[in-house]
Amino acid sequence: MTPSMQQTGALLDRAARIALRGHGNVEPNPMVGCVITDRNGRVIAEGHHRNCGGPHAEAIALEKAGAAAAGCHLYVTLEPCNHTGRTAPCSEAIIKAGITRVIYAHGDPNRIACGGAERLREAGIRVEYQSTRRTTELNAPHTHRCRTGRPWVIAKWAQTLDGRIATAEGDSKWISSERSRRLVHRERGRVDAILTGLGTVIADDPQLTARTVRRPRRVPERVIIDDQLEIPMETRLVRTAGEFKTIVCCDAHRLSSEKADALRKAGVELITLGAHGAIAPALASGFQTRDWSNILVEAGGGLVGRLLGEGLVNEILTMIAPTILGDTSAVSSVRGRKTERIRDGLTLEPVDLRTRGSEFMGWYRVPAEITE
Repeated sequence: MTPSMQQTGALLDRAARIALRGHGNVEPNPMVGCVITDRNGRVIAEGHHRNCGGPHAEAIALEKAGAAAAGCHLYVTLEPCNHTGRTAPCSEAIIKAGITRVIYAHGDPNRIACGGAERLREAGIRVEYQSTRRTTELNAPHTHRCRTGRPWVIAKWAQTLDGRIATAEGDSKWISSERSRRLVHRERGRVDAILTGLGTVIADDPQLTARTVRRPRRVPERVIIDDQLEIPMETRLVRTAGEFKTIVCCDAHRLSSEKADALRKAGVELITLGAHGAIAPALASGFQTRDWSNILVEAGGGLVGRLLGEGLVNEILTMIAPTILGDTSAVSSVRGRKTERIRDGLTLEPVDLRTRGSEFMGWYRVPAEITE
């Protein structure tokens, strides 16, 4: 019996939820989940890609199913790969296992790995495509990286109900609750880099480390946008550069200055911004040479506005406290954009909206046509 579209969608969503368990371990590979059912839709095995270089989701699920996989249906969030890399092609493993029907939620945008669906059809397997909102959200970072050659960028901030991230005097501790700050530290331990600006460094002297996470999945590199290379040598980021990878992005003409030499001696790496201070080239360089798959932005409204202006922000995470400052001179969460009409504002796509204690938390996506 062939499951309905609704049942198929539910199984693909289940695979997507499983895939998220690999966040922070699998990048730069995509997160992938797989579910195997018998012909009546009963789940007999499932798996997810656990770590970069390890077995893919399909291989793990097939191993769990064993001989029982013959004649079964396989649901996977991404087209099975069709090339030999660190692991053997999943398409061949599926054929060998005797799977008769494969449903995948997204074609693989990686030109090297794609082609699995066609290979399965050639082998006589029934292959179908069906996406869901959850699988589309799951695959968006991988698709973006393949299409643009840039990492997936998440901008995070905590704000009051009237959109302020600090008072006019710069006080911001604490707008968000301790619970929300723990969530941020968890996310820090799952990304490749944390990006901030000189203003935040001077105002807060942050460490940008995952301090409240017992076992962070990653140790993020700290990246500072500092066009004129004005970062004080006594900041914690500079003083701990020998312990945690620290990168400062600046104008090219600053690379030969005495300040640049002092920073290099302290262990700071310097990379250049593009023409007119463009940040995109620095992010592309990080993706190509440092395997930056995802970046968390923890910065003031000026840098966030600058990133949005370049179309570099893919996702926004906000924690909104039930607090109103009512002060027009207080610091806004996003600055630098001039919008005369409401309809000209940037409209985001909600991903997840929920309350956490007394706060409201929202995940939003920036439309792909803006970032690609």
